[in-house]
Amino acid sequence: MASPQASVSWSASNKLTTYDHDPDTTGATDVSWQDMRDFGTFSAVFVRTIGTGVTSTFTILGNSESDGSGTDVTIKSHALGSEPNAIADFIFLECTAKEVQQEGEDNSQDLRYVSANITFATATDEAIVAYIFGEPRFAYLNLTADVIA
Repeated sequence: MASPQASVSWSASNKLTTYDHDPDTTGATDVSWQDMRDFGTFSAVFVRTIGTGVTSTFTILGNSESDGSGTDVTIKSHALGSEPNAIADFIFLECTAKEVQQEGEDNSQDLRYVSANITFATATDEAIVAYIFGEPRFAYLNLTADVIA
């Protein structure tokens, strides 16, 4: 018998969103700018779905504008020891709100928004990118909600 108890400890303490990243270019592209105001940590997970080309960059950027139109500031970059070049290979990169704030102060910017930034080797490469926001200012039921397209 399944438990009748409600259990949502992880989904009430973390916000998870996923993106199908298919930029059709070899230029550096932002995945999605998201507001970090109410969270203490940000993690980005890159999961290879199509292609075997080298991933040149995997970076977390900060910006003062919600659409990324301000000045980008590099928060963290992944030093790729081994390439995620097979289907389902993944790499992980994370930062704290304090790191975002400090990088902003160091660059005279008021950073509030973050995005993963990826450069693919070929225009046909694709990935799923997951964002995980942790340490919310206010934890609540279904902070991570189901998404059905």
